[in-house]
Amino acid sequence: MEHLRVHDKEFTPYLSEKEIQARISEMAAQINRDYEGKKPVFIAILNGAFIFAADLFKNIRIEAEISFIKLASYKGVKSTGKVITAIGLDVDLHGREVVIVEDIVDTGKTLHQFLPQLEHNHPASLRIAALLHKPDAMVHPIRIDYLGFTIPNKFVIGYGLDYDGLGRNIREIYQLVEKP
Repeated sequence: MEHLRVHDKEFTPYLSEKEIQARISEMAAQINRDYEGKKPVFIAILNGAFIFAADLFKNIRIEAEISFIKLASYKGVKSTGKVITAIGLDVDLHGREVVIVEDIVDTGKTLHQFLPQLEHNHPASLRIAALLHKPDAMVHPIRIDYLGFTIPNKFVIGYGLDYDGLGRNIREIYQLVEKP
């Protein structure tokens, strides 16, 4: 893994594909145990979580469904502070076990605004699986039930995460190089 340039920024390797896949396998094993005999519905938040959701779902061995919703709050490397819903939910969640699949939880604003909408549908349970968490950026505390990695409050790209549309297809996760 070498440094990479995306748009006007430089990024350094942070998490390898091997590390990511190993952790996802562990997360899926825990979910399989927790939901044995149940049929949960996974709701992946687009765009960022699509790769994580696919790899996680490939490791789910129990009966399960997956659906997608598009929420956005980023422009460039900063959160806009506004959560925009672009594609709505198309699954009845009443009485269902629900697992939200999110790429990264940093400020918590997206989930803070989205979770009450989901709770209106009266799911039997609501848990969160997130690949990355930035506790130092947290503004709205969110409980993450299945967590891949805790990371510092630095901008990251790769493995579904982008910088102004680019970088999602990188197999590893890279961290922004801060210029002094």
